[in-house]
Amino acid sequence: MSGDDFIRSVDDLREVLEAVSDQVPDLLRGLRDLIYSKEAAENMADAVSTFYKKLVDAGIPRDEALDMARGYVLNLREILGSKGGLNMNIGDFTKSRRRGDAD
Repeated sequence: MSGDDFIRSVDDLREVLEAVSDQVPDLLRGLRDLIYSKEAAENMADAVSTFYKKLVDAGIPRDEALDMARGYVLNLREILGSKGGLNMNIGDFTKSRRRGDAD
């Protein structure tokens, strides 16, 4: 690789990183707003209440159905809010990548 090729590679990388740094924050904000919107909350409430009602209708005691519905919500929160999920902390992700940690 000649010096000119190396400089062009660095310039190309700089352009890519600038584009990513411009677009990723807006993308993450959009995902956050989608997940934590009023509509998303209403859909989640509908899903949880339907889950609970179906359990009770199927003969599950109310206290057990409530525990199961609570677990359902907690599982969704884990999926959407854990470090590997949609609400991940990008700083932690990049630090772990530099250390070579697995997902």
